[in-house]
Parts: sequence; structure tokens; C-alpha cells
Amino acid sequence: MTTFFKVAECLGEEFLAEAFGRQHRVWTGVGDFSNLLSWNDVNEIVGRGRLEPPRLRLHRDGEMIHWQSYAGPVTTRRSTMWQRIQPSRLHQQLRDGASLVLDAVDELHAPVETLATALESIFRSHVQVNMYASWTSQEGFGTHWDDHDVVVFQVEGAKRWRIYGPTRVDPLYRDLEAPATPEGEPLAEIMLRAGDVLYLPRGWWHAVAATEGRSLHLTCGLQTTTGADLLAWLSERLRGSETVRAHLPVFGTPQQQTDYLDVLREEVAVALDHGVIAEYLAARDATEPGRPTPSLPYLDGIPAQGDLRVRLTTARARTRMDSEGHAVLAAGGEEWTFTPPVAPVLAALVTGETASLGDLAEAAGLTVAQVAFLVAELVGGDVATVSSR
Repeated sequence: MTTFFKVAECLGEEFLAEAFGRQHRVWTGVGDFSNLLSWNDVNEIVGRGRLEPPRLRLHRDGEMIHWQSYAGPVTTRRSTMWQRIQPSRLHQQLRDGASLVLDAVDELHAPVETLATALESIFRSHVQVNMYASWTSQEGFGTHWDDHDVVVFQVEGAKRWRIYGPTRVDPLYRDLEAPATPEGEPLAEIMLRAGDVLYLPRGWWHAVAATEGRSLHLTCGLQTTTGADLLAWLSERLRGSETVRAHLPVFGTPQQQTDYLDVLREEVAVALDHGVIAEYLAARDATEPGRPTPSLPYLDGIPAQGDLRVRLTTARARTRMDSEGHAVLAAGGEEWTFTPPVAPVLAALVTGETASLGDLAEAAGLTVAQVAFLVAELVGGDVATVSSR
């Protein structure tokens, strides 16, 4: 059983129905996560990338350390300035208790991107993965809460999590009030060791510190989907209504304003039928841009080579058969309609797996040239990528 399959089992139907958004969960000994991100990988990313604060940053005791403490300015001959990490100064800050944070490491390292994509398929929302590394028991952030749910993968070492729970139900990034600071003892104290996974709902206060030397973990932040998002989408959809497009009766009589609100309320109530959540999720999945990736060097179409490999670059593409039996793919804000024999190709691609043109052709009873033409359409729509390995 692969590690990803074990993760999918942990985050399966039972978890989604009973714990997601409601209760923290811990799974111990899920798998070996060292293949996601090694220390050599971290050295390469930090040493070779122009990663400036706040993308790469240090934290200690709840405060962000100024970049001048561990980086220095570099000016190119074209007068472009960036901050280069100074390894010796970085090492000293980390020895003194700072935690190293790297945002969106899924955009920088392929194995972490694969993890993020797998989680996006499960949660039907965008996932950003941040890396946290520490060498001492000093806390980097103090007691705090996040405005999004997180799934944490402990890659190396151990970290103690003190979890206090929420003081405001489902707080938002843009909210009317801030959650109060928790009082008393934590409701749970968890030791997360290498191979363990933690789920924490948004708004749950927590404090984190390493306990046994160096620690490396990945925090996967899940884009929040709320009623506010549904209403924002619905307001755009309702622009087709003459009532919604009409001037508000700003200068009307009280009765005219009441009449307008009665009509508006009825139209909104009709729009909020029982199937609207499913429609909203389907529309959001179909417009999710995913992680567009070029298909170099193939600029003039995809050659009919059976060993070329293709994958979709969005984890939330959807397929269906229309009333005439055609295969329809919705992805990246576009729809493609193909003849029925193409359906097995689309079914294979929406699983998120990488497949060769030859295997796709064989599964669908098509020629490699026909599959290459189809794939070229998807590459041109920024929802697929092709590579030689």
C-alpha cells in the first residue's frame, strides 16, 4: 500500500463526514514522508532560488525576524535588487531558536506538488503547502489560529502540538471580529512524530514546538469554502435577472421599496434550491485553473509518439456524457466536446495519473495520432502537459 493511498484512506468518507471542519484528528505511522522533501531538497531550493520574505522567512517567539539578519542585498547589472541568503547568518539564527518557513513549496518541488494535487482532488479546493523547519524547542509563532483548515505531515523529528480549540466558530480572514485569546489548559497535547498526520480545523488555537532536535514538517492549507463564497457566486449568476439588474428604488416610496424587496427575496429563494451547492461546486471545479505547466519543446502540436506522457494540470477536472452521447470535459474554465470513443481517454486523465499516449490509445481503441491530436487541444487550453518521462 503506497503512502499516498494510506493518506487517502485517512482522509476518506468517514473523516469527511464526521470530522472535517468539526474536530481535529491524528493518524500515527501513516508512512515515510522523507521522499516528499529531504534536507538536500531544502538546501537546493533555498540556495538556488530567489526566495525573498515573506515567501522565505524566519520566525521566533511569534515575531518575524528581519531579512537583514540572515540575507544581504544583491544588485544586478540591470539594477534589479534581490536578497541573497547568507548561509552562516542563516545558520546562526536557526541555532538561536528561529524557525525556517518556506511558503508554497508545492510550486518549487515536484513531489510536494503531487501531494498538493492529491489533496485538491479529495477536498475539491486549492491547496498550498508550506514548509516549517526548526532546530530548538523555542516556539516560532506562539499560540495562534489559522483562517483555513490544515493537514500536517511530519517529515522528520517530532513536534509537540498544544491544541486549545476555537474561541469563535468558523472565523474568517475578513471577519467582523477577531477570536478571543484562549484561556486555561489546552484540550489536547499531541506529539507528532515522523510519519504522523494531523488535521486541524480553521480557527483552532494551537502552539507548536520541536522537542527532539531538528524537525521538518509540511503544512497543507486548504482553501476555505463558505456560505459567503456561495452567495458571491450566486450574486454573479443572478445578474441575468431583470430585478437584480434594475436600479434600487433609492428614491421610491416605502411601499415601492418593500415591493422590490419582496420580488428580490422570492428570486433569491428560488435560486437557493436544494441543488445549488452541487451546481456551485461543479462550476468551481470546472473553472479551477490548476497548476498550468508548459509542454516544451512541442510548440507546433504534440507528435504521435506512443511513449510521450501526458497528465492534466488540474485535479478537479470533470467529465460527463451529454444528451447526444458525446464525451465532455470541463476543466480550467473551458469545455471540450469529443466523440464517444474518446471517453476512456478522458476517464483515465481525470484520475490525475500520468499516462502514455500509447496506453491511452490502446485503452480507447484509437490511434496514437488521434490521441496526440486530442491532447494537443488540451495543452492549447492550458489544462494538460506533455513530457518524455
